[in-house]
Amino acid sequence: MVDISPREAEVLALVGEHLSNAEIGARLFISVRTVETHVSSLLRKLAVPDRRALAQRVPELAVSGPAQPVPVLPAPLTSFVGRVRERTELTELTRAHRQVTAVGPGGVGKTRLALAVAAEAAGGYPDGVWFVDLVPVADPGMVATAVAGALGLGDQPGRDMTESVVAALADHHALLVLDNCEHVLDGVAPLLERLLAACPAVTVLATSRARLMVPFERVYQVPPLSLAADGRSDAVALFMERAAAVGWPLDPPLREQVASICERLDGMALAIELAAARYPTLGLDGITAALSHPLRMLTGGSRADERHRSVRAVLDWSHALLEPADRTLLRRVSVFVAPFTAQAAAEVTGFVHAAAEVTGFEHAAAEVTGAGGAAEVAGFEGAAEVAGAEEGLVAEGLARLAEQSLLVVTASPSGTRYRALETIRQYGTERLTEAGELVDARSRHLRWCLAQAAGLTETVADWRVRFDAVADDLRAALAWAADRAEQRADACRLAGFLAELTFTRHLTAESQQRYEQAAVLADDPAVTASMYRQAAAVAGCRTIGDDMYRLRRAAADAARRAGDTAGAAGDLATAATTAYRFSSKFVRIPSPAEALALLTEARELAGDDPAARAAVALAEAGVLSDAFGAAQGPPDNAVPETIARAERAVELARRTGDHLAESAALDALTAAHSWAGDNLAVAATAQRRIMLLTGTPDTPAGTHELIDALGMVTEAGLGAGDVPGARRWARQLAGHPALAEVGHLATYRLLMVEALAGNATEVLTGSVRFLDGWRRSGSPAQPGLAPAAVGVAMIHGLRDDQAARGEWQEILDQLGTSAGGLTYGYGAVFDAMLLLHQGRAPEALERMAPEPGEVWKWVTWIWLHWYVALRAEAAVLAGSPEARDRLVEARTIVAGNPVADAMVARAEALLDGDRAALLGTAAAFEVAGCRYQSGRTLLLAGGADAERGAAVLRKLGLAPMSAGVHGLIRPGR
Repeated sequence: MVDISPREAEVLALVGEHLSNAEIGARLFISVRTVETHVSSLLRKLAVPDRRALAQRVPELAVSGPAQPVPVLPAPLTSFVGRVRERTELTELTRAHRQVTAVGPGGVGKTRLALAVAAEAAGGYPDGVWFVDLVPVADPGMVATAVAGALGLGDQPGRDMTESVVAALADHHALLVLDNCEHVLDGVAPLLERLLAACPAVTVLATSRARLMVPFERVYQVPPLSLAADGRSDAVALFMERAAAVGWPLDPPLREQVASICERLDGMALAIELAAARYPTLGLDGITAALSHPLRMLTGGSRADERHRSVRAVLDWSHALLEPADRTLLRRVSVFVAPFTAQAAAEVTGFVHAAAEVTGFEHAAAEVTGAGGAAEVAGFEGAAEVAGAEEGLVAEGLARLAEQSLLVVTASPSGTRYRALETIRQYGTERLTEAGELVDARSRHLRWCLAQAAGLTETVADWRVRFDAVADDLRAALAWAADRAEQRADACRLAGFLAELTFTRHLTAESQQRYEQAAVLADDPAVTASMYRQAAAVAGCRTIGDDMYRLRRAAADAARRAGDTAGAAGDLATAATTAYRFSSKFVRIPSPAEALALLTEARELAGDDPAARAAVALAEAGVLSDAFGAAQGPPDNAVPETIARAERAVELARRTGDHLAESAALDALTAAHSWAGDNLAVAATAQRRIMLLTGTPDTPAGTHELIDALGMVTEAGLGAGDVPGARRWARQLAGHPALAEVGHLATYRLLMVEALAGNATEVLTGSVRFLDGWRRSGSPAQPGLAPAAVGVAMIHGLRDDQAARGEWQEILDQLGTSAGGLTYGYGAVFDAMLLLHQGRAPEALERMAPEPGEVWKWVTWIWLHWYVALRAEAAVLAGSPEARDRLVEARTIVAGNPVADAMVARAEALLDGDRAALLGTAAAFEVAGCRYQSGRTLLLAGGADAERGAAVLRKLGLAPMSAGVHGLIRPGR
């Protein structure tokens, strides 16, 4: 009986529903990494190779779990009344059409109807129902981010949020509910066009005051509640239900009077709910009298708009019944787009001094502008001067507004929060404008947002919760301030704060956008340059080379405007370096001539500035000597010159004291050593780089440099035969928070390590995360990932699972490859390992026929020592007359590499028939962390040792070696 924990059972049930790790995390409210841990544990416990096989085991294990995904829908605070016909009609439309928009004026009940339909239809969508509230989204460009958040998706480096959403839903049969689309139509429409085209099994139900105007849209006009003459209408039922809910049930004989009120309100759901909330204080007669003032309904600009007439009437009426101070409070809290606390309301509404001066503006308690303002806040004047007392008065006012159904109250771990429904919030904003208070209220909200953002830059335990609670308000304040010349400085500061905060929150696409926005808003070109540099670093974390290059050039232009020629030189040189150092991350790779022109200009501007000279030296190593082995680089390097230039770049960077600059230069030196075939120097330099970056702050530039350094030190460790070290660095890389949402980028180097070490169990577990992340990213062509795919395919070959091997060969075809690397580098190494395991030494020898010098660029770096050692072993096992010469040559090249040394020694022991020496290499492999090679050696020794070797392979999850390679040394030797 397999021991599966309750949480593992939940995860397994959702794997059986073919949900991604992100979707499972969102459903169970756990992190993606936790989901991955449970999936890995299940793979191990159930002894299955991959996620597909895991899903197939769900029925036989009878794992308890929901028969259908639980809809991810908000829980309404009140019951849903009536609307039987509308629910039926809208449900039928969603079944027949892929995109349906429920259209109607504010307050007609679109959201509640859509929620009811979605809940009832959930059983027809095996991959779930997802709800996205767009009310807090102020920027149309953030619609995809809101949808991604609802789906549990994070940023995918190298792609925008729309692509991530489309990839996540591409093969899902799901219902997506988009609520309140009208104010972000420009963002909703393009997203839906992409979604509907790429996700054939996804249905979208939207609510909006206006149609979305997208292809395939089917519009459903949501009518007011029915007004039957007999008093048994949906409108009357709603009024009586809500009146009873506040403790004042109505007798049936009063239905006719209620029906008259509902008819006056035109059956508008929100209007009826607000009227019912007044019943305990006014009674039916009082409500009827209050609705007898038609001028309140029909005057004032858009109030004459037919769509808004009824709800405006009841809002005007409800507003008029409030005390003056409560009117002021209602309109001023309308600036909040997300739930807010009483303390926040007290600060933003102007009744309490802000906690800290952030912008230099004076904060005046009880600041009021506009006619009648003094009278309206009279209830607050004379309150205690201490903030706590004033906050208490505001809290009392918020409670009164909630009692009148003008605010919704929710409990949260951080305290009670209040929220105005969107219709009421928009009404309050209009009232602010009429009172002449809009600018002052928005300004106070902006100052509050700046204070919140500044406080969030300090790390605290509940940082993520606190940021998520205010993020939408920060965005809304920025959207308002960015369009006002007098607020430009504060807008720039808030954009900078938001850029930093969203980076910490791993919303890297938004972080780059905000840094670029701050750059545009800055009045000082020096600040503009700094913001563009930060944006370029975030683009690096997103693996978007084109943006890194563009933004560094933009920074150079800004630095020139600021008179900072040295800074401009550094930016131009860094752009040139980027073109070569990260050439694989580009869509349009800058030409050598373009990069050389930037380098030339940087030289002219650098002068004697140490930082600029260091940046120029690094560009010279990259552009002139192709230290990084760029796609646009020459086929050959003058190796001594490359090393010399890289060493000069390291020395100049070291003198500046800038660890990030020195790390980049060490990266060039690491690569330069590889061209010389000095794998031990490569590994030592890569580790030196890691030590330099220890303790680097989690800034965009620091994070980008550290992730790159971890990747390089992993590969360098493999190239030098340090398997335990490479595994350690690879695991640190796989666990980096910045890569949590991109499992393929996080794990591919760890897969390379474990594949070369022959650890099938670890490869199978890691390949699940790799494949999930790659597919969620849209299965992009990324040749840099090809070595991992080839390694996984080899492991399936070692397991004798040809079907799985074929699947990974297909994945390799989609990833794309570098022809030389697949033919001579990683491809030759992994193919040779499999062929030797299968006893096909002559084929392995043929596969590695080229001399290392003939395929120099493809077997340097990781692969040189592996290639040379495997080639020598293949020669021995194939009986090649050149075997002895190859052993001598190999021993010289791989000296100092514990794994390759042992492989060459093993081949020599086989050639000499020296059993004792052969068994000695088995121990050497064990010490070096290569248990597969140790077990293989025992099988080669034969006799009593062969069974021990077979046990090692079984424990690693591998099939036995071909019988033809057992016991190649005769007993007694």
